[in-house]
Amino acid sequence: MSRGGPSILRIVSIGLLLAAVIMFFFQLIAYSRQRARLPEGLTIGGVPVGGLARPAALERLLHTYSVPIELIYEGESIVLSPAQIGFELDSEAMMAAGELERTNTEFWSGFWDFLWSRPGEPIAVPLRAEFSETQLLATLQDLAARYDKPAKPSQPIPGSAEFEAGSNGRVLDIARAAQLVGEVLKVPSDRSVNLPVAESAPVRPALSTLETLLKQNLDVEQFDGLATIYVRDLRSGEELHFGYFENEDISVKPDIAFDAGSTIKIGIATAFYRYFDDPLDDEAVRWLSEMITLSGNDPANWLMERIDRDRGPLLVTETLREVGLDSSYIVAWYRPPPIPIPGASLRTPANQRTDINTRPNQLNQTTASEVGFLLADLYACAEGGGALLAAFPDQMKPEECVQILSLLSQNRIGWLLQASVPDGTRVAHKHGWTQSPLDFISDAGIVYSPGGDYVISIFMWDDTDMIWEPTAALFAQLGRAVYNYFNPPTG
Repeated sequence: MSRGGPSILRIVSIGLLLAAVIMFFFQLIAYSRQRARLPEGLTIGGVPVGGLARPAALERLLHTYSVPIELIYEGESIVLSPAQIGFELDSEAMMAAGELERTNTEFWSGFWDFLWSRPGEPIAVPLRAEFSETQLLATLQDLAARYDKPAKPSQPIPGSAEFEAGSNGRVLDIARAAQLVGEVLKVPSDRSVNLPVAESAPVRPALSTLETLLKQNLDVEQFDGLATIYVRDLRSGEELHFGYFENEDISVKPDIAFDAGSTIKIGIATAFYRYFDDPLDDEAVRWLSEMITLSGNDPANWLMERIDRDRGPLLVTETLREVGLDSSYIVAWYRPPPIPIPGASLRTPANQRTDINTRPNQLNQTTASEVGFLLADLYACAEGGGALLAAFPDQMKPEECVQILSLLSQNRIGWLLQASVPDGTRVAHKHGWTQSPLDFISDAGIVYSPGGDYVISIFMWDDTDMIWEPTAALFAQLGRAVYNYFNPPTG
């Protein structure tokens, strides 16, 4: 081999160097092309767009988030287009953030990582999007209107005291559904929502339905006297109040005056606790019990004498007036002579009516609604509110109202309202009627029932002598209809 000729080693070295340079430039070109695209491992709004050019990445992003959402309502599928609720991507901002990630890495540092096949750190650009909550709520409300099944209320069985069971319904929880749909709108996959649907219990029919049923019962039993009925739902405060005379409606504005009988003793007990603080002495406790549970007139007199020896009945009446009972009064003692105490006023809105006259006792009167009002006030007082505590803040206490209601709950006669409810049901009530002739029967109380506590006050009068058994049975049937209204059967 010639000393001056090229050596094989030199030629090989030059060849390898040229190959390395060529390879370098090839890799540099490849890296430059890759760098022109979005970086590997990049996701925008959860969509993988690494290695894609900007237009392709944008197309993938828009396609992913335009896929309709599947709404599933109790197994039924409904398709919701994102555009339907004003869904829009802020694609410019997200793509700009992706571009920034592309140019963030220094060129030669990135090239070095490229040569050594070092993967970059995963990069996530968060989703930027918005939609119209108003349009979403409107869409869900429309869906609910089409797919919700309203509960069926219990229905009365005409001419009886019974109700048919209602049926449950189903109701879309719109607020929760809107939250779930809003979340699914912002994810790129699994775009379906099981809509939250709640079971709705049967609703109670309107009180007007109960009124119709009570009148039907009076018609079926051919009672052509006067019945005045007052009912109050103690949970909602809703009231039913009507008069029915000779099988026709009669106005109860103002309400109709009745002989108060022994129902006024609820007022006597209330007035006594107004003037005397609990705990009471043993004698007063015994008189209160005998007045309520035995309907004793002598104990009623003794209690009123304790209030005031000369004007006891008038102070009872004054107590009733101060809580708004303008047609209720007692103006004489339960003993001869049957004359008003001097200074008593006998005129009331109820007894000045000329279209109806039950010939009530001039010394002791009330109305069905006012006894009901007093019972509702006692119930509210026991709970720490109501007219009694407002009228007598320094004289009445909740625990005293609890005592009065406890006394009324001990009045057990087995007839009238007590016969209208299942055994064991608490009824805080006071009854009253006249004898020879039996032309008037009343019972008013609070029924504590599983379906809600309520006041019921029924006053019945006829200008002819009523027969006890059928009249008392009708009375109980009316009370049973009210009980079944608040406690309908379940299907």
